[in-house]
Amino acid sequence: MRIRIVDAFTDRPFSGNPAGVLLLDAFPEDDWLQKVALEVNHAETAFAHRLPEGGEADWALRWFTPATEVAMCGHATLATAHVLQATGTHDGPVRFATRSGVLVATPAADGSITLDFPTAPLTAVEVPDGVAEALGAEPRTAFDTGPNVGDLVLELADEKTVRGLTPDHRALAAYSTRGVIATARAEDPARGYDFVSRCFFPNVGIDEDPVTGSAHTALAPYWSERLGRPDLTGLQASPRSGLVRTGMRGERTLLTGRAVTVIDGELLAGPGPAR
Repeated sequence: MRIRIVDAFTDRPFSGNPAGVLLLDAFPEDDWLQKVALEVNHAETAFAHRLPEGGEADWALRWFTPATEVAMCGHATLATAHVLQATGTHDGPVRFATRSGVLVATPAADGSITLDFPTAPLTAVEVPDGVAEALGAEPRTAFDTGPNVGDLVLELADEKTVRGLTPDHRALAAYSTRGVIATARAEDPARGYDFVSRCFFPNVGIDEDPVTGSAHTALAPYWSERLGRPDLTGLQASPRSGLVRTGMRGERTLLTGRAVTVIDGELLAGPGPAR
């Protein structure tokens, strides 16, 4: 079967966030899906299969890190939608049935794709004891992001502090279900972005994620309220880096980006019986 590696939230190869994408006839046993994700060894590998016509969704979609299945993933959804459009497998908006409900990906004429995701519910919490030492910087504020995202959002003093973080990843694992999002206002919005972030997810086997769509369902409402605008651009300042355009639409968050296929190959180790 075909397997592709797609760089998401970027228009250049070898930047953004790479995801594996496999289009299947049905979902095989979970053990095989997990082994493939471990073999691919990127932050997420997406598995999708077509659904019967007439339902609420067009494709079923699941995401696996090298260590576990996750409830939501933005960049691998963008990567899957890119593959469907680029190969002519699906034209126009595509509805994905996922563990986080039906998620819609809509392509634009300029080649970008917009994801329609549920907005993460932000709950202010006390900055946990010890998190500053684990992160390597003193947070100003802390927010829980709810069950779908499962992160702790920490606003730091400035962009320079976010970029300079060298956290203790093992220590960070104690502070949330998935990980920690560190963020700050952009130092100079004239550079084309309004806020910066970095995302550390040791609990799902990812020390630092290059560009995280799901994190922006929490970052978008946070910074939209702070900056007084519904439409923003976030820069995830990882070594690979990537831009996510965000739009607040009530209980939904729009995430817009581009994607590039960098590897298109054949997976020889087939699955067991389908289910």
